[in-house]
Amino acid sequence: MATTSASAGLPIPAPSECADDTPGLAGAISACCTPLARTPLSADEAEQLAAVLKAIAVPARLRLLSMIYARDGGEACVCELTEPLGLTQPTVSHHLKVLVEAGLISRDKRGVWAYYRPVPGAMAALAATLTPAPATADAA
Repeated sequence: MATTSASAGLPIPAPSECADDTPGLAGAISACCTPLARTPLSADEAEQLAAVLKAIAVPARLRLLSMIYARDGGEACVCELTEPLGLTQPTVSHHLKVLVEAGLISRDKRGVWAYYRPVPGAMAALAATLTPAPATADAA
């Protein structure tokens, strides 16, 4: 049975429910969520997916995700993200915290700086959930 993350209300599947070892959102969505066009979501699944979509529905957060995912070396320091956004460090840190809680990026503290990197498979799992099933000849 899946449990729920206290920080974001996202499903954290039990080890027996996961098909792979992908952590966080990626593992939860790929193991527990059926693509939207194949089976209707339960009320709990809809709330969990809405929480993730709400996290990425802010332009600054979408820009942060794109900057982190596009970085050479696969990680970015918060100190490198404030100037391109034109936002203060506390505001950028807040947006990054929301993305971490949604399971889309992870955080590693080194000294006074925090470094962020993509959670492997998180965006692919989200995309797979939102991608309709291919049309079949039987459906025509």
